[in-house]
Amino acid sequence: MIIRDDIRNIAIIAHVDHGKTTLVDGMLKQSGIFHAKQEVEERVMDSNDLEKERGITILSKNTAINYKDKKINIVDTPGHADFGGEVERILKMVDGVLLIVDAFEGPMPQTKFVLTKALELDLTPIVVINKVDRPDARPGVVEDMVLDLFIELGATEEQIEFPVIYASALEGFATADLDEESDTLEPLFKSIVEHIPAPEGQIDESLQMIVTTIEYNDYVGRMAIGKVNRGQVKKGEKVAICKQDGSIEHKNITKIFSYQGLGKEEVEMAKMGDIIALAGTEDINIGETIADAENPEALPFIKIEEPTVSMTFTTNDSPFSGQEGDYVTSRQLKERLFTELERNVALRVEELTPDTFKVSGRGELHLSILIETMRREGYEFQVSKPEAIIKEVDGQKMEPIEEVIIDVPEDFMGTIIEELGKRKGEMKDMTHLSQTRMRLTFEIPARGLIGFRSEFLTKTKGEGILNSTFSHYDNYRGEMNTRRNGTIVADRAGETTRYGIFNAQDRGIIFVDPGTKVYAGMIVGSNSREQDLDVNICKGKKLDNMRSSGSDEAIMLTPATKFSLEESLEFITSDELVEVTPKNIRLRKKILDKKKRIKSQK
Repeated sequence: MIIRDDIRNIAIIAHVDHGKTTLVDGMLKQSGIFHAKQEVEERVMDSNDLEKERGITILSKNTAINYKDKKINIVDTPGHADFGGEVERILKMVDGVLLIVDAFEGPMPQTKFVLTKALELDLTPIVVINKVDRPDARPGVVEDMVLDLFIELGATEEQIEFPVIYASALEGFATADLDEESDTLEPLFKSIVEHIPAPEGQIDESLQMIVTTIEYNDYVGRMAIGKVNRGQVKKGEKVAICKQDGSIEHKNITKIFSYQGLGKEEVEMAKMGDIIALAGTEDINIGETIADAENPEALPFIKIEEPTVSMTFTTNDSPFSGQEGDYVTSRQLKERLFTELERNVALRVEELTPDTFKVSGRGELHLSILIETMRREGYEFQVSKPEAIIKEVDGQKMEPIEEVIIDVPEDFMGTIIEELGKRKGEMKDMTHLSQTRMRLTFEIPARGLIGFRSEFLTKTKGEGILNSTFSHYDNYRGEMNTRRNGTIVADRAGETTRYGIFNAQDRGIIFVDPGTKVYAGMIVGSNSREQDLDVNICKGKKLDNMRSSGSDEAIMLTPATKFSLEESLEFITSDELVEVTPKNIRLRKKILDKKKRIKSQK
């Protein structure tokens, strides 16, 4: 066995918004990757538009920095459990993890999720308690909470003896002792080199490398990314691809790239311990092994947890279909969904009819990110309400259960407990965060959370924080009544008028502005009562010589409520759809015709 002491491979894992990507920024800047006058944007690793807008990491990314004579390969992983498929693969590439925890909030559901995966793979942890410069920081308490979490997850004695670094990613400092002043991240770099084990393995034996990510480049095509587990690989060399079905294909490696800073540099060869990207492997998929051409040996396939939520994608058949999108046919929709499977390994796609596809993922966010990405690419389609995937085990119905952690002002605690009780939630823990805020921990069926988040924000007047992660499958907990108010539905096609909206707004909340094009069966508002209400929202004011034509301008309208994609998916019920186009997100009834709709309900 050879130890490559010149390399350290680490993954950065954390809950959403605990400062993981900001810390990577600081590490890149202080390692001298950027030249002095180079302008560097914030959260530079969140490179795609959706990540920048939402402030979350969706796709894992590789980077590398040099510290003294060592190269540190860093993988920034998603913090949200819906992208756990990314995390599970990526941890196969590294020998240790930086677990980042907020100095006030402490470990959250996603912290627990990613740490469980890291401990299962026997990775060496370093705990970074971030945001210690917060006025309400409580690093001592949080450190004890992290230790309790390690013990709860069954960590080994070696893993429990984790080093702790106190840091402020935003201010760019880290220290191993809170009493010691520091203005750099040097103590963090030092801890990585000292505590994270160097890659260990055989360089002289035959090649083995498992593909953990696929990337596409306009110049070299499809690239396979992973860590060389054994042996070495040279440019121009012939290799064997061990496919999932047991077959073997032979390919020539045309280029090898190593990571440096935010980019890649071409190298002639790579050996055990290196994290690299290989070109020349066009048809390769995630989880397959690149091996020696003469002596191919496959590594075990990466096991990814099963999806918990599904929804249907169908071609757009509304009266406005084909007017706003570039890709509208069932063939184009099918090709795009099956292409997504190649890189999104936690996703499942099943063709139900030529026009309808059942898409299953790890959660609402996992699926909504896919919908938003496709929408921006020019696709036009319709989606149904997300539904939890119910399994049958030994004749017993089983459903996914989520662990939910809620931070809420004490005044709203009773309301939230009552609401989650209606949704079959069970309280597991209750603690005081401060004199006025409580932390509640629940176990609740995944279907009980669908549509709850927007209601939760309303009930807590925007002051509550809700985090959830998949926990386990358990016995089906029976029917739940989460009936919401009915909808206000346009009864004819046309353009909405101020007068039509003014007449309808007394009945509930309106979603459209004056001058919006609508069609019969399109949802234009939420009724204040339980039943659906069909209205003529395009109604014009009758004007004659007794009424001045300008009097319409004096009508006072309540501003329209606009839904994001996630809010739209939460709002609809099983007899409704969300119509998604590059320009608009519309809500509609599945059956547009009012008479047919009433008939189907009988």
